[in-house]
Amino acid sequence: MQLRDIAWASLRRRPGRATFTVAVVAISVGTAIALLLLSRVMQAEVADELDRFGANIIITPKSQSIDLAYGGIAVAGLTVDVQQLRSADADAVWTIPARKNINAVAPRLVGASEVDGHRVVLIGVHQKEEAKVKSWWQADGRLARSSDEIMLGAEAARLLERRPGDTLELAGAPRRISAVLHATGTIDDAAVFADLESVQRALRKPGEVNMIEVSALCSGCPIEHIVYEISTALPHARVAPIRQAVAARERAVRQFTQFSYALSAVVLLVGTLVVAATLMASVVERTQEIGILRAVGYRKAQVGRIVVTEAVWITAAGGLFGWIAGLAAVRLLAPVMAESAVPGAPDPVLGIVAVAGAIVLGVTAAGYPAVRAARMEPSSALRHL
Repeated sequence: MQLRDIAWASLRRRPGRATFTVAVVAISVGTAIALLLLSRVMQAEVADELDRFGANIIITPKSQSIDLAYGGIAVAGLTVDVQQLRSADADAVWTIPARKNINAVAPRLVGASEVDGHRVVLIGVHQKEEAKVKSWWQADGRLARSSDEIMLGAEAARLLERRPGDTLELAGAPRRISAVLHATGTIDDAAVFADLESVQRALRKPGEVNMIEVSALCSGCPIEHIVYEISTALPHARVAPIRQAVAARERAVRQFTQFSYALSAVVLLVGTLVVAATLMASVVERTQEIGILRAVGYRKAQVGRIVVTEAVWITAAGGLFGWIAGLAAVRLLAPVMAESAVPGAPDPVLGIVAVAGAIVLGVTAAGYPAVRAARMEPSSALRHL
């Protein structure tokens, strides 16, 4: 009789113990798989939300500031050699090698203008790109979509006594107010937002912009890399990342990953200990059987291999069931934990890793019970007959 036949016969004689061990391994592996996949889903959700929350790179004109004394009077912070940003610079950002990581490029022209008898802040924007950069905006009405539509900040709407659906003359043409933005506590509250080209004509600054905001989807690359490429494409501009937003995103993603790995390690450790305890109890229970095997000529290594073979079969089955259970758990929990991100198709490689990891768990757990069984002397075992 071969060793695998003895191991299989032993499992069939104790179906309750074998089923319990398979369940323990399945729960351990399934929990680890579920945590790993949920961590990936949550990372994608958090990275997507934080990346799309707003601009994380600001492009402004490059200039130099010098301190000098003239006629005995100190003149500090005199700005000279001011470069000029153009609308075409926003298009140049889309030419960098890392453009696939760019979500939005929103040029802005900000200036003061007389509108309906009141002095207001006039901001020219590309409406579609501005909506991506300012995704947290809330408004009465809908965001502007065409050049004949404008938006008002909360303070500007009160000053001009306008609401969505009204008209306002800008640059010599009537514009329909599509939305009034809710208060944000920024300059946007006192601003009138219009199409960039219309504002350039109103302010007599054709083709000019004051700043360009960039929303970079940089979950898998350093933000400094994108900043470097934009700086190379726009040597006349100052390019700076908003490090607080980037740091918050990276910290959140890192915490999710560390939590999932730590909890998975604890669960697998507990599973290993339970399997080891179960195998040890099985070895003690089979003292007579082991004594007979040793008495009829089975070597110590062969006896140990029987215990290890049982552990491999049990944990392989547990690993397969655990992978399936983990996938099912992710399908149920992902919509609750991450609204926009969803798990992809089952990864067969992950299934192979789950089964292989479960086998390693089983071999590790079977180490001491196998040594204990192999060291059992026939004379001591047969005393129990």
